Amino acid sequence: MTELLVGPMLRYADATSASVWVETARPGRVAVEAGDVRVETATFTVHGHHYAIADLIWPQPPAAEGGVPYTVEVDGERVWPPADGPAVPPSRIRLPSADRPLRVLFGSCRTSVPHDAVHLLSHGVDTLREYGTRLRETPDAEWPDLLLLLGDQVYADAPGGEVLEAVRARGGEPAGEIADFGEYAALYRQAWAEPEIRWLLATVPSAMIFDDHDLRDDWNTSAAWREKMAALPWWRRRLVAGLGAYWVYQHLGNLSPGERAADPLLARLRAHEGDGGDLLDAFAAQADEDPALNRWSYARDLGDTRLIMLDTRCARRLTPGDRRMLDDGEWEWFTRQMDAGDRRVVIGSSIPVLLPSGIHHVESWNEAVCDGAWGRRAARWAEVLRQAVDLEHWAAFRRSFTEMCRLLAAAGGTVIVLSGDVHFSYLAKLDGLPVYQAVCSPIRNPLSRVLRVANVVASMAVAGLAGGRLARLAGVPRPVLRWRMRRGPWFGNTVATLTLGEVPSVYWHGPGRGERLTANGGR
Repeated sequence: MTELLVGPMLRYADATSASVWVETARPGRVAVEAGDVRVETATFTVHGHHYAIADLIWPQPPAAEGGVPYTVEVDGERVWPPADGPAVPPSRIRLPSADRPLRVLFGSCRTSVPHDAVHLLSHGVDTLREYGTRLRETPDAEWPDLLLLLGDQVYADAPGGEVLEAVRARGGEPAGEIADFGEYAALYRQAWAEPEIRWLLATVPSAMIFDDHDLRDDWNTSAAWREKMAALPWWRRRLVAGLGAYWVYQHLGNLSPGERAADPLLARLRAHEGDGGDLLDAFAAQADEDPALNRWSYARDLGDTRLIMLDTRCARRLTPGDRRMLDDGEWEWFTRQMDAGDRRVVIGSSIPVLLPSGIHHVESWNEAVCDGAWGRRAARWAEVLRQAVDLEHWAAFRRSFTEMCRLLAAAGGTVIVLSGDVHFSYLAKLDGLPVYQAVCSPIRNPLSRVLRVANVVASMAVAGLAGGRLARLAGVPRPVLRWRMRRGPWFGNTVATLTLGEVPSVYWHGPGRGERLTANGGR
């Protein structure tokens, strides 16, 4: 029997199509069948690992409101649902529909460590795993239409469980971290192969974007960081492996069937006889060296909502004195996507745009000092601080932050920004505008008590005043718009649901907190 190593994962989905991704133990032909639609495709191979993604397309939306059950075969043998698996509801392809409000489950920062008493004490409950368990008993009408994973799906710099044991047994550099594509493949398998997670990912369509730990902490925080990492003999191999693995495990499923059909790398891999690892490595190296040649950002139209997922890591411009969160080409693409007609806009940015004001002003101050506002010696110390305490959000790329605020203000309708990264959750709102920032983090990786207290203090009004004064001393002008925290911060592991009904609402499942997002410009 051909074993299914990872998947199936239900990835891209719209009103008439769905994509199913798998990793198999050996090369073969993969068939996915859902109702009267059956699609077959051959696997492609990179670095000894075998993958396939099948696109199912219906002439018109399927009539079954609860979704269409599906099966997966490899070389004629059924591998999903597993014949000897636990008794769970069948995985179904349930496409978004204009007849019900769009529900988006979102979150970020999930470590893959065991669920024993020791790790429950240090890492808490895996809220995505718990959600998957509850969903089996949840009525169809309450199911999410999309799972949005906003970064740090895996921790390449802090693996756990059996992967960490294998990395330690391997020895050498980088000690205790992922080194190559094979170890990345094991890391993704560990993250997504648990029965509860596997069923959830097989049943709910998903969209993803990376953050730093998918590669390494502080990835592309500054030009100085890149120079430091480039000097390490193992870094290039890790970087190429990380971006290549991201393309296979995450990015491919973000694309629509049409976008995937036009993808030149996928076409070359499918046509390649043998192992295409060299092709993937060359692509990954080029994507890092010249981000303008590749785009990780993407957009989807889901009924009356446009989802725009932003690459806030690889697409950065790191020139001191002229930093940009998105380079010129990426920003131009983003502004075009913001012209969404009558659709509401949901923006996925792995790192928050609107931070608690105290943190925001400190990050803007740090950027100015790094760029020489207080002299060269202070600039060196500011760079150390930037990397040490992760001062790298939109506020630390102030020109991009200002441009983003102006773009959001000019949108003319409701805009909701979804983010993670900071390991606490909250809701913020621009004053006088229907523009919201909903942050949900972590899924499983809670802050220490000391850092929780520090973030509570940074969220207080007095911290905003003090931080603003510090930023003025470094010559930083006041932000062009004002915002305030509506709810939070909340700590602990959580996932959240954004419901895009007539009046949008967001609910954090961990702390059990919810908020309606008014469509007018009131406070």
